[in-house]
Amino acid sequence: MRLITVTARGGRRLLAQDWGAPNGLPVLLHHGTPGSRLGTALRDVPERHPQFRFFAYDRPGYGGSDRAPGRRVCDAAADAAAVADALGVGAFATVGRSGGGPHALACAALLPDRVTAAASLVGLAPGDAAGLDWYAGMTPYNVEHFGLAARDPAALERRLVPQAEAVRRDPGRLLADLRADLAEADLPVLADDRVRQVVLDNLREGLRTSADGWLDDCLALCRPWGFRPGAIACPVMLWHGAEDAFSPVGHFHWLAARLAHGTAVLQPGAGHFAAQYALSDVLRWLL
Repeated sequence: MRLITVTARGGRRLLAQDWGAPNGLPVLLHHGTPGSRLGTALRDVPERHPQFRFFAYDRPGYGGSDRAPGRRVCDAAADAAAVADALGVGAFATVGRSGGGPHALACAALLPDRVTAAASLVGLAPGDAAGLDWYAGMTPYNVEHFGLAARDPAALERRLVPQAEAVRRDPGRLLADLRADLAEADLPVLADDRVRQVVLDNLREGLRTSADGWLDDCLALCRPWGFRPGAIACPVMLWHGAEDAFSPVGHFHWLAARLAHGTAVLQPGAGHFAAQYALSDVLRWLL
């Protein structure tokens, strides 16, 4: 595994890493919200899928990456290109989970000459999605956070700063806070030691310096993304748990109806965190 610091637009620093097969098919993995490069895949994925070279970076404001105030989802494309350039990667596939899903789609839409395929796992639809009741079926925790992002960002910041401090002291605190909102299907997934350790490491690293990345993600996700999902020309896979309430199923259906080259998988009996396991299905699809 190699850890590097990349200079992005405006002189910002992005902390990135790559791992897996040096000559394998490059796949950029986008982490969830909140998160970091450490939360993109279970630790045994490279052993089970030796055909791939994985790379990831902390989105601005998370972990070791500088903040980019006012960033939009579309800005992920330029950051991803900078990371790929620094690692000597030309064409690549890209996969995002949860809050990372829209950022993977941004790369597919805005880097058509480099992105060969994309996948969004338990992702969201744009905040301005026409005809979609964006909050329908969404867990109260997310309704609160995204609602504040849309109408009172300062109030959201006041909410997230102490939450991030609490998570830094005890990353399991966030999972405890979310427990009441979890689908029954998520409980055995989070009881899996492999999943739980990745989730805790991910949160600890992502929020180790501030709540900035978390705040900026919430603001970006509930606003216009700066591109149209329907403009994506490469193959796209959508994977969603039918019991997911963090990213409601309505978002999945909205995206599936607009992707020109989409493969849509709605998994019965699965919740939000089952996407940790679904990465294997996505990688097989990429091959």
